[in-house]
Amino acid sequence: MTEPLLAHPTANGRMYARSTTEQPTVPSITTVISQLPSSLGGWFGHMAATALSKDPRLAGSAGKPAELRAAVQDASKAAERYRDQAAERGTRVHHYCEQVSLRALDRPHELDAARTALAQNGEEGFAQRFDEWWDLYDVRPIAPELTIWNSELGYAGTLDLVATIGGRICLIDYKTKNTDREGFVKALDDKVVMQLVAGMKAQESLVDPHAGQWEAWKYGNEPLLLGVAVGQTEVRAMRANPAVLKEHWLRFCALRRAWEAGLAADGAGRALLPIGPPPSGSAAQPVAVAALD
Repeated sequence: MTEPLLAHPTANGRMYARSTTEQPTVPSITTVISQLPSSLGGWFGHMAATALSKDPRLAGSAGKPAELRAAVQDASKAAERYRDQAAERGTRVHHYCEQVSLRALDRPHELDAARTALAQNGEEGFAQRFDEWWDLYDVRPIAPELTIWNSELGYAGTLDLVATIGGRICLIDYKTKNTDREGFVKALDDKVVMQLVAGMKAQESLVDPHAGQWEAWKYGNEPLLLGVAVGQTEVRAMRANPAVLKEHWLRFCALRRAWEAGLAADGAGRALLPIGPPPSGSAAQPVAVAALD
């Protein structure tokens, strides 16, 4: 994804400021959602094993511990390399999608350069499929890369696109996806619904990042929420089910509280204190236990 001007990487995750002259004060939507537990151990192991099996040094490393260690160390970083490459690809695809919107709005854009960057990386299929989807759905952009703020709960984020489709206001989030063996774009994760509903619950949207100027949210509380999977072979739009939005919003609220509780716990002081054995001959004496608040 692209990097919004008011978003900052911090030790507490990605956070947003109110202007370019202020410090970040609230977590991003994605930082809040990242509080969800996830288990990637199996995937990391699979990526490492696959990379090691394909390493040309493996066959000749028998009886050569140093060479084997080097191959294993490189393989252990396979998942991180894949993640970083996927993030770079996602940034290029998101940038292209944004430029399509800017051109449609007759605003300055870098569409040709964005398409060239995809082509240079063998990714032009993303642009071709996206253009087809854009025309088929007759997307009418209103605001690409719109930064939003919710003061009541305390979070901010950036919507990929606010647009009208078929006369309906839509909040759109793009997800760059690989293609499966049957040639279909891989499915979206349900977490995109939390991301979209958090965007829908915005109270303000950004007007001028340098002046710190914001305006009241003006896109209603019942827009169409669309997760759009952008792949090399197809683009698939999925609508967030209106019947489940309340539950996903409540889950997001709980994760926001979990993020804040984590900060409080981390800053509360040393969690574990050393303790020695009791004094000699004190076995029969009662042990004082500090009461917990």
